[in-house]
Amino acid sequence: MTSIPAEPQATPAPYGTPDAPRLAVHGEAHLEVDPEIARLGITVSARGTDRRTTLDDLTRRNTTALHLVRSYGDAVRRLETGAFTLSPELTEHGQSERVYAYQGRVHITAELTDFTALGELATRLAALELTRVDGPWWDLLPDSPTHREARRRAVREAVQRAREYAEALGTTLTALVELADIGAEIAERPVYAARSARRTALDGADPGDGPVTLALEPQRQHVHARITARFTMAPPPL
Repeated sequence: MTSIPAEPQATPAPYGTPDAPRLAVHGEAHLEVDPEIARLGITVSARGTDRRTTLDDLTRRNTTALHLVRSYGDAVRRLETGAFTLSPELTEHGQSERVYAYQGRVHITAELTDFTALGELATRLAALELTRVDGPWWDLLPDSPTHREARRRAVREAVQRAREYAEALGTTLTALVELADIGAEIAERPVYAARSARRTALDGADPGDGPVTLALEPQRQHVHARITARFTMAPPPL
């Protein structure tokens, strides 16, 4: 029995055909919204001539900072400890090196969703002994509906733009050929909205003084979405 070879399938033309012209458009959306989270960077330090004493001081200050952040309950979305270091400091001169001090640090990140507690927490942390506070950094949640809304608006704009081009030619769209997501992301990374708050024991400040709460204004977030859409049209009357 003789087999009949299959007919090769026609490859679609990359730019359409006279019977099915192809139209490619961009769709973009830009939203400006309030931030949903704020991050604080906390660095707890200790320094001394004795290794064990330095480590004990660092442990105590780290525990104090963690307890303070946790005391804000549901206002804190995430609390994480980053790098921990305890390193000797050596003499720079002389025939032999020797340890003359120890330096210890613990880096903590606190993420808050309640901005009414943010300024108070930042000020109280800055009042702790040998504790540095950096931030806040403003951001949106990874699953924020703002990203989804930006993508939807970009798609709607692409469809509307394609329809307008088709109408200008006196025809209509017939099918969607391709939809490509170019990206939806925060255009400008969060920056400081206030100067870093820092206070150490060397400042001569007493944590029991009850410092005035630092006023922090949330920074608006800019979200962009951009897509490319390709359609086919009915042949226009030219």
